[in-house]
Amino acid sequence: MQCSWKAVLLLALASIAIQYTAIRTFTAKSFHTCPGLAEAGLAERLCEEGPTFAYNLSRKTHILILATTRSGSSFVGQLFNQHLDVFYLFEPLYHVQNTLIPRFTQGKSPADRRVMLGASRDLLRSLYDCDLYFLENYIKPPPVNHTTDRIFRRGASRVLCSRPVCDPPGSANLVLEEGDCVRKCGLLNLTVAAEACRERSHVAIKTVRVPEVNDLRALVEDPRLNLKVIQLVRDPRGILASRSETFRDTYRLWRLWYGTGRKPYNLDVTQLTTVCEDFSNSVSTGLMRPPWLKGKYMLVRYEDLARNPMKKTEEIYGFLGIPLDSHVARWIQNNTRGDPTLGKHKYGTVRNSAATAEKWRFRLSYDIVAFAQNACQQVLAQLGYKMASSEEELKNPSVSLVEERDFRPFS
Repeated sequence: MQCSWKAVLLLALASIAIQYTAIRTFTAKSFHTCPGLAEAGLAERLCEEGPTFAYNLSRKTHILILATTRSGSSFVGQLFNQHLDVFYLFEPLYHVQNTLIPRFTQGKSPADRRVMLGASRDLLRSLYDCDLYFLENYIKPPPVNHTTDRIFRRGASRVLCSRPVCDPPGSANLVLEEGDCVRKCGLLNLTVAAEACRERSHVAIKTVRVPEVNDLRALVEDPRLNLKVIQLVRDPRGILASRSETFRDTYRLWRLWYGTGRKPYNLDVTQLTTVCEDFSNSVSTGLMRPPWLKGKYMLVRYEDLARNPMKKTEEIYGFLGIPLDSHVARWIQNNTRGDPTLGKHKYGTVRNSAATAEKWRFRLSYDIVAFAQNACQQVLAQLGYKMASSEEELKNPSVSLVEERDFRPFS
């Protein structure tokens, strides 16, 4: 009887040990889940390969700049890129989009959207864990020995263009411009880049490829992450004017309307309304302050940042709980009062920021503005953008079209 009791005890202890080992193994796994890859029919060659990283006990701050094209997101990205303790990536989800969209017949169907978002969330999880190998699933052609020259806009990331990730000739403190980075740094070694990521206390990622904050709920609620979302919005009229100038072929019919005064019958109005719908849906969620966003969400209007860049940047860093780096303050001083002709690159960040925010008023006809105001009246009201009631009011710079609003972080 005594032997039987001892045997039962030994079996119980063995069972506990096995369960403990299994739990330790599970929590030490990387974030790889790969459902997006599986649904898209791609080989999961890296889902079970590469190093694994421990459960996030360091509580790195993971920052996501949630924006849309031509909303000032490159400028906001620089507020983190210039911080010496932040690992910043510019639009890594471009690689997901570039890999998956050609495989879709429709591209905009709900099923396609689910696959895109699933793959995007998986990649974001891995990147926040400094697992850059997972990105290799979406780089074409595939990297060799974890080295590649195909990272989208590598030069927009300071860390990827400086030592030890890049070893250009010259001073150890040399900061390369974007074009020089690609030319002088050679192939990007993802192993070295991942190590540089792990050495920093925070990871920031900018994306214009996630439509709404609701699409991020699984990441926000993931206990392995300490994710904070900065949602950047801009007056949709300003976005339309900027896109029409930057993407001249895609927005050709809007420019034709401006030039002729006649609205083309085949104008793609979704180029405007999709922005307004995504903003409205996302902002509605944020302003409702659901429990899952508590301490995780901040709404920033580009116009507020442009008018008071230092004050708004201090508010952003205060929300994140990160000390404001002197390099960030110096960059703001040098890049918000400059001659905008010095930054002619379409994604450039050298500008007179306050003047840039109002420039759209002189680049759209009143007919186009009135059309945009009618199509987007709900989100204009939500975000505190005033209607221009006449051509005279539109072109009068002394009349502000931005209401004073205090969008406090949800904390």
